[in-house]
Amino acid sequence: MLCAPSPPHLSEFDLQVYRTVVRRSHYLRKTLEVVPWDSFHEILAPYYCRDMGRPAESPVLMLKLEYLRYHHNLSDRDVINRAQTDMAFRFFLQIPIQWALPDSTSLCTFRGRLGVKGFRGVFNQVVRLARERGVVKDRLRLKDATHVIGNIAVPTALALVAQTRDKLLAAAEPFASLMVEGERVNLEMLRETTKELKPPERLATRVAHLREMLAWADEVAPPDDAENNRLWQTFLAQRDLAHKILYDQEHPEAGDRTRSTTDPEARRARHGQWYDGYMVDVSMDADSEMITQINVLAANGDEAADTAELIRQEEAAQGNDVESVSVDGVGFNGPALRELEAPEGLAVNVFTPPTQEKESKIFTPQDFVEDEERKTVTCPAGHTSRYRRRDQRDHAWVYQFTRQTCDDCPLLSQCMTHPPKGKFGKAVRKNDYDAEYRRARQKATTPEYTEVRREHPKVERKLGEVMNRHGGRRARYRGRRKVLIQELMACTAANVKRLVRLVCAPEATICCQC
Repeated sequence: MLCAPSPPHLSEFDLQVYRTVVRRSHYLRKTLEVVPWDSFHEILAPYYCRDMGRPAESPVLMLKLEYLRYHHNLSDRDVINRAQTDMAFRFFLQIPIQWALPDSTSLCTFRGRLGVKGFRGVFNQVVRLARERGVVKDRLRLKDATHVIGNIAVPTALALVAQTRDKLLAAAEPFASLMVEGERVNLEMLRETTKELKPPERLATRVAHLREMLAWADEVAPPDDAENNRLWQTFLAQRDLAHKILYDQEHPEAGDRTRSTTDPEARRARHGQWYDGYMVDVSMDADSEMITQINVLAANGDEAADTAELIRQEEAAQGNDVESVSVDGVGFNGPALRELEAPEGLAVNVFTPPTQEKESKIFTPQDFVEDEERKTVTCPAGHTSRYRRRDQRDHAWVYQFTRQTCDDCPLLSQCMTHPPKGKFGKAVRKNDYDAEYRRARQKATTPEYTEVRREHPKVERKLGEVMNRHGGRRARYRGRRKVLIQELMACTAANVKRLVRLVCAPEATICCQC
């Protein structure tokens, strides 16, 4: 049951102790003055029942404990233990000296109550408070991403298939006990007959066994209360995971492989070096250096496409209109540029480093004139081709001239480095996003671009702060949603710290642990 938002009454003795022990320049004292923590009560209240159950701990108190945990990069148990004896912590929590703190497991329950929606609301509220102070502007957003190492031990392919099989059997037992019992007998026989085989042969046998198991698992009839039956939903999740891992084993070239059964959403990607986990993507206000929006993607997620999502989420939460965004080289992406710059959409001015065009002594695609209405392309010699096809990424039309046309052309040496072979001659690729690429390249030659790119390293430093000082680099939890909660609070801690510095500067002094 939701308790009253007002904090416990502080006696004159409590106030005297806090005035004596907690110096006026202490960072947590400044945080209380700058951030109206009671304003979070209305955001947190909907996640509590107002008239049923035992009285809960104050949600604002729990949020403050979460903030202290991420600000000082502590565990649940450590933040409670420190708040027992640290007078600055207790003053920040606004509790009497003899007040008993909640058990550390209450923090886990609190996070479960709020979920992603609740913690995103807390994050957006901090940004909103900064906007009310006139700190955050809409002139420019700096966007960048970095890696988050997953909380998993990546098994071998042999162990991964075995773990998938065992979890599927455990999940299916309440609904197909006889089939599960028979499969376990088969499994013991399989172990005996394959123990002398080499690992590749054992893997092939286990994959075949998993395929046979899925054949009957797909036929298991759902119970009457399937939608609300947690055991059935667990079985469906394990069955889907088994299908995904079986597909990965049968199509190793497809990519997007599941790395672990304990965190099926983690992926493998390269960020300097190979890692398994997630990617945190942020946009930051260039003027205040406050993070204005955040997302967590799989390690191999589409970072370019997420730029528009970050801007869209911020504008929906704050009701503002972002003018410009600076993105690193990944932003030189036609679909992303079009989505961001479209006048009828976000209408954001994008600054991104273009890829370098190769110098060529032959005609480039720009020398060929495309007639979109007639669906033709004309070469510099005046020849026209009507044959075209879409490329594999579906981003361009590929026009092709016949070999005879190219063989008889007087400009062949200026068009192709080698004589045509086979049925076709010159192939011309007309990208759907040529206009966006040309604008980005032209913008990169302007003084405005140079000034914007000079500001871009700010977001890289901010990400380093979140990752290294507030526990963002390694995932504490498993699953993208839980990792997003972690990163939302890490960024909230960094934002509050920055807000205090801006509002109270130069009086505020950030402690050495910040």
